[in-house]
Amino acid sequence: MSTAPVLAPPDRSLDPDQRVILQDIDWWQFETFLAIRGDRAGVRVTYLEGQLEIMSPSRSHEFYKTLIGRLLETYAEENGIFFNGYGSLTMRNAPKLRGIEPDECYVVGAEKENPDLAVEVIWTRGGLDKLDVYRGLGVREVWIWKKEKLKAYELRGDAYVEISKSVVMPGLTPSFIEGFLDYEDQTEAVRKFRRAVATPSPS
Repeated sequence: MSTAPVLAPPDRSLDPDQRVILQDIDWWQFETFLAIRGDRAGVRVTYLEGQLEIMSPSRSHEFYKTLIGRLLETYAEENGIFFNGYGSLTMRNAPKLRGIEPDECYVVGAEKENPDLAVEVIWTRGGLDKLDVYRGLGVREVWIWKKEKLKAYELRGDAYVEISKSVVMPGLTPSFIEGFLDYEDQTEAVRKFRRAVATPSPS
């Protein structure tokens, strides 16, 4: 079997997301935009009290959101957690004037209207406050990858609080996941992550 060539890792700093934020957009206009766009992929939207963000994620953005998702799914599989993924499902709440399409989202346990866990990659500066949007939608836990750090937030009452260990994924910490996000090969990262998850911790 021939040896695969070793490629230099891409400079991801030169790969920004493309984003525009429109002001004074009412709910009807937001719904109209979603209807016109239909199921066409390529952009994700966020709506917050009259502001509409339209974002085209970069290749690097998609790389990290996919890798984080694969690691979360592997953890659920190895631990027997009922875990259904819904990708960039459009979530919206007209009375709260909020809507969002997460990078990834999941229902943990019994099916329910809103996901229990959402994942966001903040690759390029700017943009609407995603936690403020999720707060109005009642999403229980949000994981955010920003500046090479992965942080988890739990909704407590009407505000998000940073947590060191997941509530919806028992035993899992953002720092543990973070240790596998430097790989250029996602399959290798998942393979090593699975091995680490399956290895009992020393007592």
